Amino acid sequence: MKAYAEQKPHAIVTGLEYMQGIQAARILSRRHHLPVIAICEDINHPYAKTNCCENVVSSKGDLIGALMDIGKSLPQKSVLYPGTDGDVLMVSRNRQQLSEYFFLCLPKPQVVEMLMDKLQFYAFAQKSGFRVPDTWFVYNRDDLEKAVKTLCFPCVLKPHMRTAEWNRLSPFKAFKINTLQQLLAIYERYENATGCFILQNWIEGPDANLFSCNAYFDAAGGALATFVARKLRQWPPEMGQSSLGEECRNDFVLHETLRLFQTVGFHGLAYLEIKRDQRSGDYFMVEPNICRPTGRSAIAEAGGVDLLYTMYCDALGLPLPPNRVQQYRGVKWINLRQDLRSALYYWRKGELSVPQWRESLRGRKTFAIFSWSDPRPFVGDLWRSVRLFINSSERRRHRPDEPSREKT
Repeated sequence: MKAYAEQKPHAIVTGLEYMQGIQAARILSRRHHLPVIAICEDINHPYAKTNCCENVVSSKGDLIGALMDIGKSLPQKSVLYPGTDGDVLMVSRNRQQLSEYFFLCLPKPQVVEMLMDKLQFYAFAQKSGFRVPDTWFVYNRDDLEKAVKTLCFPCVLKPHMRTAEWNRLSPFKAFKINTLQQLLAIYERYENATGCFILQNWIEGPDANLFSCNAYFDAAGGALATFVARKLRQWPPEMGQSSLGEECRNDFVLHETLRLFQTVGFHGLAYLEIKRDQRSGDYFMVEPNICRPTGRSAIAEAGGVDLLYTMYCDALGLPLPPNRVQQYRGVKWINLRQDLRSALYYWRKGELSVPQWRESLRGRKTFAIFSWSDPRPFVGDLWRSVRLFINSSERRRHRPDEPSREKT
């Protein structure tokens, strides 16, 4: 293995302490037999105990410094996989110095900034004719009062970017809000945590109406690999991350993904989430994620599309892998711990029976965190969740019904 690693440039994965980070490290190491070095903020995080990496490095709050140290220590340039939105922005803004040591698969800086800032993205989408929910930009109380005159409930409130202060106050990326009183309470609580709120009408429909497309685009904007999937359940319900998903065929979602990213001249890993309105049947873009692996990257690989390896080969100018076309094998992806919570939530609401739950889990599957060959991250994550559950304040903070419990 050592001789092989010396022949292959390294894959560098940041954000190992996040689901997409450890999934990417495992895919590149186990599936494609690449030497992987991972970076995480907290070296004591359960995911840092993985055995799939050649080395795990703590960034100690200085991602660029850690990357430069790694780059200087290696005999050849590596392929860099940023693991989080914050890492993508940091890498993009420091691309000139990093490009000496790493192959960076990024579009132009202004494209990165636009697609990552919800404020800029929704303004661009509206101007360019892409279908997005009715959207209001709320900078202050006056903007909020104007918006509620035409707003329909339920609605969605989210920051244009998740700041450190937002993450400190709440684990939720957005809130579904049912009444004016809830909207005012949530706004007052978080108004100092973001420079601008995004307020949108809610798109009616269950979790299964949420579709996504993962893709990789080369420097000329050509789509070298694509993979369409949809959510079956998520946690927290309605506004969270996928806990159970399956691959599917949806040519409209694929077409809109290609149209969006090719319009802006995109290069790198891309992801677009689109929801179908239950009432009208219309599709609306929810949000893009760019230049990094996502939770859905693993289902693409399990379905036979070598998404992350395509990026590696393209960056190095190697022959592209043959497995880049979706075969629609019906593979599923599951985050065991979170999906159990989601299933229990829907069972208590009377929306999911035990036979329906069993049926939803049938078929070929891949797992988000669980791995027989690399068990320590899953065990550590499970134990950490038990400790959080024991902490009553943390337990309240992670409840999916937080908006309804806010007081005016």
